[in-house]
Amino acid sequence: MKHERLAIFGAMAGVFLSAQTVEPRQQLIGYLDGIANTQLAARRETVARIATRAAAEQRREMVRRKIVELIGGLPESRGPVVVKSFGAVPGDGFRVEKLAFESLPGFWVTANVYVPTGRQGPFPAIVLTPGHEASGKSEQYAFGVNFARMGILALAYDPIGQGERLQYFDPATKASKVGGATAEHGEANLPTLLIGDDLERYMVHDGMRAIDYLTSRPDVDRAHIGALGCSGGGTATAVLAALDERVQAAGTACYITSFEQMLPSATGVQEAEQSIPHFIEAGLDFADWVEAAAPRAYAIISTTADMFPFDGARQSYQEAERIYGLYGAAERLEWITGPGGHGNLGPISPAILGFFARHLQGDATPQQMAPARPANVDDLRCTPTGQVSTSLGGETVWSLDRKRAGEIVAQRPAPDPARLRAELRTLAGISWQPGSPAPAMAKAAVEQRDGWRIDSASLPSATGVDLGVKIAVPDRGGRMPAVLWMDSQAAAIGPDAERLAKSGSVVMAMAAQPWPPGTESVKSPYLGSFNLLSLRAFLVGRTLVGIRADDALRALDWLRARSDVDASRLTIYGNGALGMAALDAAVLDTRIARVVEENSLSSYRSIVDVPLHRNVSEVVIPGVLRQFDVADLLRALAPRPAVVVDPVDGAGAPVSEAEFRQSLGTAGNVSIRARQAANR
Repeated sequence: MKHERLAIFGAMAGVFLSAQTVEPRQQLIGYLDGIANTQLAARRETVARIATRAAAEQRREMVRRKIVELIGGLPESRGPVVVKSFGAVPGDGFRVEKLAFESLPGFWVTANVYVPTGRQGPFPAIVLTPGHEASGKSEQYAFGVNFARMGILALAYDPIGQGERLQYFDPATKASKVGGATAEHGEANLPTLLIGDDLERYMVHDGMRAIDYLTSRPDVDRAHIGALGCSGGGTATAVLAALDERVQAAGTACYITSFEQMLPSATGVQEAEQSIPHFIEAGLDFADWVEAAAPRAYAIISTTADMFPFDGARQSYQEAERIYGLYGAAERLEWITGPGGHGNLGPISPAILGFFARHLQGDATPQQMAPARPANVDDLRCTPTGQVSTSLGGETVWSLDRKRAGEIVAQRPAPDPARLRAELRTLAGISWQPGSPAPAMAKAAVEQRDGWRIDSASLPSATGVDLGVKIAVPDRGGRMPAVLWMDSQAAAIGPDAERLAKSGSVVMAMAAQPWPPGTESVKSPYLGSFNLLSLRAFLVGRTLVGIRADDALRALDWLRARSDVDASRLTIYGNGALGMAALDAAVLDTRIARVVEENSLSSYRSIVDVPLHRNVSEVVIPGVLRQFDVADLLRALAPRPAVVVDPVDGAGAPVSEAEFRQSLGTAGNVSIRARQAANR
């Protein structure tokens, strides 16, 4: 039996403007940075008005509350820390205890504890968090040894996705399935974002439980706890010091800068836990990490050629210096600087040790950093197999997210269409109001065909990018049905669009920004080509799917304004990731008569449920599962029809009609089709 194909379009042919450079992508980045600059300017004005200690304290408490809110709250896990011991390694003036402790029940953190020997405790203690090195805690050996020899007990631990805590460990290859530490963090973060959390929620809790463990030891002076980290470890230390007042002295190395300097730099935004959604939109900047710790001792540690811009560090230091002055504690804030690139702490290590000696021990004696390397790095390994997953088992970020998602979804009220539209607009950052004056479009060329023609043109986007479009127009005249066709980053009239034009429909194929794709896939093929750009958008309250939905709504208003289009018979089609943009646009614009999705995501929940998701960053909406899922959007279209062709899950695997229908419930307006069947 043959099926109608009026709403099922296939592969595109050709490429629009093949000579395009990276300019359109950079224009989109410039648009997002422009939003950030406006938000950052408002923040600067707010901070500039702080003139008293009381005002500084009021903002400090607001910032802490806001950070906790943005990361989804802190896990409720206190009380005695469960610990497993794996022996100890002796050293000259120290010993290294090897252990694992529970951050959450079944969520194990591997750690090395450098304990001073030949001295009488209790000792001050310091939490050492490594950067994004794959080896994790072993990279802290030199600092651990030097602190222990100074009489400071040091705990170095493996962050999530590093060392012995790979979240996606492949026993066959003895390595991560997704890539390095940043790939591990990125893969774990996207499902976490969907439930309104951030990976930092788990990462800072690891640090807090490390302090819980330290303060339970009789050989630790719980009134003198410090924290030190570089790069990714600097991020972890900044968050820990901001949220845990037990940290009396903090050193954040090669991390603190300013977004004003960071966003336009070659590095741009950073990964997962360093790019918390809505952070800039909420009126926050790097300096807030420092000021949230005031008036406790704090060292901003910077290298002059760091990828985290040095001038940005200067800006944050100068702002924080004034805030510390309001507390009467200017001397407790230091800016330790040195030469070289990212992570080049060797030349300034004596100054770092001296900072902690003064503030944890009251010792102003100049310190020296003695070279130290483990005789055998495997001696520092805690678990028998070298991985928590194969030695201890227990929880991963994925398993924790799945449980948390189940709880959140079970408590989520069924959204009524009006509320759903409002939530969608807010969460996705969609600004265009359907029915607004149609944007002017610049025509470029006309190709006459037999009975129809192709108009090439460009449609201005709100981002400043001129979107390439090709419009297939039948020669018959009069008002005709129309289709907005979003198939890829290029605009082209392929065989299906040609058939529609010949059958009497106006078809507008529109390029989808951003193009060209980015290079994020170098870090992990699982994260795809849009991960870092998505993170940049999240910072200012925007999303890529929302930007594309905005473009679709603008294009539809342009189509309606055409004299040859029957505005009551508009269809919107989206393929792949663009199917989500098409669906979002249809939900917001009730004048769209029909929506068609092909090869599109079956549910946001499936991203959380699959062990490994693929190429989903461009459709992620932070917090979406707290409010709705794809099935809710489809139901909200009723009584308008929706056609879903070959839906896929978060891993890109096909979802059967029966499985998809089960998630829809009683949505009678949705047809589910398979392209293979439609071709018969």
